[in-house]
Amino acid sequence: MKPSNWLAIAAALVAVLLVPPLLTPGSEADEGSQIRSLRVLVPNAPGGGYDITARTATKAMEDADLLGNAEVFNLPGAGGTVGLGRTVAERGNGKLVMSMGLGVVGSVFTNKSPSSLLDTTPVAKLIEESDIVVVGKDSPYRTIGQLIEAWKKDPGAVQVGGGSSPGGPDHLAPMLMAKAVGLAPKAVNYVQFDGGGELLASVLGGKVAFGVSGVGEYRDQIQAGTLRVLAVTSANRIPGIDAPTLSESGVDVKFTNWRGIVAPPGITDSDRAKLVGLFERLQKTPQWQEALQRNGWTGAFAPGEQFGSFLKEENTRVATVLKELGLA
Repeated sequence: MKPSNWLAIAAALVAVLLVPPLLTPGSEADEGSQIRSLRVLVPNAPGGGYDITARTATKAMEDADLLGNAEVFNLPGAGGTVGLGRTVAERGNGKLVMSMGLGVVGSVFTNKSPSSLLDTTPVAKLIEESDIVVVGKDSPYRTIGQLIEAWKKDPGAVQVGGGSSPGGPDHLAPMLMAKAVGLAPKAVNYVQFDGGGELLASVLGGKVAFGVSGVGEYRDQIQAGTLRVLAVTSANRIPGIDAPTLSESGVDVKFTNWRGIVAPPGITDSDRAKLVGLFERLQKTPQWQEALQRNGWTGAFAPGEQFGSFLKEENTRVATVLKELGLA
């Protein structure tokens, strides 16, 4: 080989070694700061609030090119604590997160779960949402006043269904309602369903007198006229929902649910930063902002350690409420 050829090869090798690689999509440098695939565990049945939140968030991420691929899967049971146990057991897995909320906080106490949300890695609080008091279109109850009157007269005969196990939002809301109207919470005939999807059929079929669930879970049925909203639990009325608040109806209750994302314990600082960053970027996308409006959700983003502090406060608050109601 001629000396000139050797010199050319040597020069090319030096150039490869000295010039940094281009940061193209899918390169190692890009993967170092972003997550390309993610598994999202939903600890209740399809159609429930955690399920809708998880699928809405991952679709918005994919549509906004924040995430290459997401697998959402359901692992229901014991008010979300089966899924919680699985998440805690996945120690160190930075490619798995769990969609959760206030319901899992309460279920830990009422199901005497060996695992707690304080065992997980907090990633982000995402939304807040009002609960709604709903009946089927053929229900005899046209107003919240009529329902309360019948409930006070015979609380055992007026069954209330909720998509939460005892201690969850759909359980706590009617218990607080009962207390506000002079009923003993223990007298309430509460029927538990594993998520709002399972509850819906019983409300529509009149198997329970009324249901309590998140507004985002039933917006389509409300707009179609198959469900009637008697009241909302939030402090203010909800745009697009023709129903009063409990407070303005004479029931002194203001109650808001929330949902967020946690990861298994023991993940690396790098994986934790990637997950928090992913949900931070989600907040700025038009896809997510549209989803908030469409579902009647209030954005309530709190990342990482801030969400962790909130979880500790909620853990204490829920334990106190359950004791006050004689339910724990």
